[in-house]
Amino acid sequence: MAGGQGSRLRPITDVRPKPMVEVLGRPVIDFVKDSMIQGGVSNLIVTTGYRGEMLAKHVDDWNQDGRTARINQETTPMGTAGSVRLLLDEITETVIIGSGDSVASFDVRALLEVHKSSGAKATMALWEVEDPSPFGIVGLSSSNDGEIDGELREGYIRRFKEKPTPEEAFSNVINAGLYILEPEVMELVPEGEKYDFSKNLFPRLLEMGWPMYAQAIDGVWFDVGSPQELIRAQNVLIERRDELPFPLPEGARIEHGSFIHPSSSVDSSAVIEQSVVAQDAVVGANTMLKNCVLMRGARVEEGAQLDHCILSPGAVVSANVSANGIILGDDEHLQDV
Repeated sequence: MAGGQGSRLRPITDVRPKPMVEVLGRPVIDFVKDSMIQGGVSNLIVTTGYRGEMLAKHVDDWNQDGRTARINQETTPMGTAGSVRLLLDEITETVIIGSGDSVASFDVRALLEVHKSSGAKATMALWEVEDPSPFGIVGLSSSNDGEIDGELREGYIRRFKEKPTPEEAFSNVINAGLYILEPEVMELVPEGEKYDFSKNLFPRLLEMGWPMYAQAIDGVWFDVGSPQELIRAQNVLIERRDELPFPLPEGARIEHGSFIHPSSSVDSSAVIEQSVVAQDAVVGANTMLKNCVLMRGARVEEGAQLDHCILSPGAVVSANVSANGIILGDDEHLQDV
């Protein structure tokens, strides 16, 4: 699912959909795509809306090694479940559905085995968090009609709650945006209506008593929907680079908690801490970057001092500029703050 606009990441997303925002120099959508391929998926369809033409070009490169991949473009926003329902004629067996706008690594094969053995109509991947208040939490039981046990990390889904207060939180596991569904579940989605998995379809399954199962995953998961989360995701992935489901580019450097792509140009006098310098980015002399993201082709000129800044592809920061918390879109030029 890759139809979102990523409004909180503007102006980065003014010219690209959120799934094409880069993390460690890779589009976000590639993380979930890699998990699906590693899990044995050979037929990939990306549901698109906003800026779908950019995704179409990217997804076409996935057609290799016997896999097929294409997009399905919405004409109007249909919601998460509604966008998948457009493919109903093609969903003739168990389907795996993932969110293409979060950084995640899933063991899809293991989750599929759990789905089959549980007898569930729908299975959801979960992620454990310390503070569940910004998310939608999931309550689990050891049986399909049992009481909720907040300590469970695997079991039958019994309840959902969006953005709970500390008093309302009956668990700290949240929906991680990967689902395994039987075809009859998708048949419940009304045709031609905007419809969401979490808001509409899954609560309906609970009401109907259809069994839904869930399992917390290990590995990595980040919602990169805000600038702060994008920077945090990059920093954590650098720190946990040995656990990444993909190799870093040959010749990439990890220094002072930073990732520096081999094709970038970084002056030896530059100080770079907890930052990402992606493909073809340029960092001039006597600059300082702290907790920054320079996407491919971004440029920071001599003497600039940046803290918690994100530069989209082609963005330029002029010489001797000091900035904190600035986001530059493609081809924008920051001369003064």
